Amino acid sequence: MTQYREILRLHSQGISQRNIAVSCACSRNTVSKIIQRAEELGIAWPLEKDLSDGELRQRLFAEVEKQPNRKHPDYEYVHREMAKSGVTLSLLWNEYCENCRSSHEIPLMYSQFCHHYQQYTLKSNATMRIQRKPGEQLEVDWAGQTASIIDRETGEIVTMYVFVGVLAYSQYAYVEAFASQDQESWITAHIHMYQFFGGSTRVLIPDNLKTGVDKALGHSPVINKIYHEMAEHYNTAVIPARVRKPKDKPNVEGAVGVVSTWILAALRKQQCFSAAELNQAIREKLDVLNAKPFQKKEGSRRSEFITEEKPFLLSLPATPYELATWKTATVQFNYHISVEKMHYSIPYEYIKHQVDIRMTRGVIEVFYNNNRVCSHPRLHGKPGQYSTIEDHMPENHKKFIQWNANRFISWAQSVGTHTAVAVQAILASHKVEQQGYRSCMALLKLADKYGVVRLEAACAKALSYTPRPNFQSIKTILTTGQDRLETPQETSEPSPSSENHGFIRGADYYGRG
Repeated sequence: MTQYREILRLHSQGISQRNIAVSCACSRNTVSKIIQRAEELGIAWPLEKDLSDGELRQRLFAEVEKQPNRKHPDYEYVHREMAKSGVTLSLLWNEYCENCRSSHEIPLMYSQFCHHYQQYTLKSNATMRIQRKPGEQLEVDWAGQTASIIDRETGEIVTMYVFVGVLAYSQYAYVEAFASQDQESWITAHIHMYQFFGGSTRVLIPDNLKTGVDKALGHSPVINKIYHEMAEHYNTAVIPARVRKPKDKPNVEGAVGVVSTWILAALRKQQCFSAAELNQAIREKLDVLNAKPFQKKEGSRRSEFITEEKPFLLSLPATPYELATWKTATVQFNYHISVEKMHYSIPYEYIKHQVDIRMTRGVIEVFYNNNRVCSHPRLHGKPGQYSTIEDHMPENHKKFIQWNANRFISWAQSVGTHTAVAVQAILASHKVEQQGYRSCMALLKLADKYGVVRLEAACAKALSYTPRPNFQSIKTILTTGQDRLETPQETSEPSPSSENHGFIRGADYYGRG
């Protein structure tokens, strides 16, 4: 900037214009012009103490600096249009000139148009250095560049996708390759990353990919249910980057470039035949990258992570997050739901209600209106298996399921010996013991209807007919009242003599002497 005050001060001391130009680092024409203009306006040294060079310039050249009445374009509109394919400044300037002519206004020259637009972009593209706090943010993304492995059987090249996670404060990075970019790979990558770091951060910043974000709304994005559940497990908050705003996650964007160069490009000549082998090679290169010294400051990613950031990470939960999938099902009349051809019981009050099912490798959890109703160990193996909890059954079903052979026999012994023998005979008469449970339950009801005394008598009567009586024979005895009839006593006395009976013919009848 021209030093107007200094030029007038040196001129007042009688110094030549040539020497003033050398001292103030400006041309002799500038010195001459300022001195001449000051004499015309009667401005001389000393000047007011508060008068700055800018204010002095305004006094000297106020009329000269008046801008011509030219219409400036809408630079914000120009900036938006420049983002479109095929649009150039020359095209926009021509359109701008046509609009000025139609409104009878004077346009800027092309050079001025470009200059003012350049000044606008410098202001609008201003960046701010944000000081991150240790343990605060973790940024994750898939790398644009892929890796590959060789199939041992076919020799085919299999593409592997590279996951990158980086801590915003220390730039400490984690890298792992997967065969796909599906949700299982995405969640597994996070689990392994947290184990690698030994803790979690308060904020997790992913991109707007479908495995993490269902709807990328600017004000309130909808997080994927499984991804949100994983974040809650690790006590972190998911704040996705805005759509097409890479500066929302600059650290992982920069780390992707570094990983592409120092890991993926470094492994371009190395042949790997499995994902485990590739990830082992990646881990070796990753250790070298994290230990590599910074260029513009002391230390490395690893040293800064260990000394400054690791103590501020949140502690990991006791067990790693287990990947879960969600389904919906309707509770059937047998108070069970079917999940992958296995059947799990639900409290009978929820019959015909729709419930949400959370499935992990070892557990099935059932939710109704976001409240957990019950859980079961997950069944594996042959389809069609049942997992039934007794508390889920109606009362009449509980009574049936609680009975077994020992309990039936114990009850029969309390009634009487003959009843116990009859129950044992009924249970033994079937090939499968459980087939006799219904008959034993029916005997219980007979005892309620006819009483235990009559039941004991009926069982005794049935056993007198056969050593293996069934329920129907005992029931018939009770309904016909045979249990109340006295059984004739067998005696060993000789038959009464014929003379005691008048209808027996004697020997005289047949002419015998």
